Amino acid sequence: MTKTPFKVVSVIYELRAGDSGGDVIEKVTNEKPAEFLLGAGKLIEAFENQVSDLKEGENFEFRIDSDNAYGQVKEEAKVDLPLSAFEIEGKIPEDLLQPGKVLPMKDQKGNPLYGRVIEVQEQVVKMDFNHPLAGMDLHFKGKVVGARKPTETEITNKKVEGS
Repeated sequence: MTKTPFKVVSVIYELRAGDSGGDVIEKVTNEKPAEFLLGAGKLIEAFENQVSDLKEGENFEFRIDSDNAYGQVKEEAKVDLPLSAFEIEGKIPEDLLQPGKVLPMKDQKGNPLYGRVIEVQEQVVKMDFNHPLAGMDLHFKGKVVGARKPTETEITNKKVEGS
C-alpha cells in the first residue's frame, strides 16, 4: 500500500501514562474529536506512524516509549530566572508566579515556549522548560472516526482548516 503524503484524520482516544493501567492524561471524545494533518511533521513521529494507515472506523492501541515521544527530562531545561524578568510595568502580577503554573514565554530568539514555575525565591524564579510529558511512556487507545484527503490550503499551510 502506498502512503499518501498528507491525510486528515479525526480520532478519539484515551492517553495514559506508562501503560493501559496508568493515570489518564487526556481523554478525547466523540463530542470533540482531535483532528490532525498527517505528514505535516507536527505530531510525534511514532504516533503518526501508528495511525497513518488506519481507515475510518478502525481501532488502535499502542505504546510509545518516552525516547520516541517527548524525550527524557533534561536537567539543563530547568533554569533560574531573575524575578525582575516577570515584571509588567514595574510590578509582578499577584497570581502570576504560582508553583505548577505554566507560563507562555519566549526564548532569546523570540520563539514561543512554555515554562512551568517550580519555585519562587526572594530574587529568583526556578522554571522548568521540559515538555510536560517528558520522561513518560505514553499509551494510546482509541478509534479513527474520520479520514479524508486534505485540501490544497491545508497542505500549503500544513494544518487542518479551522484549527
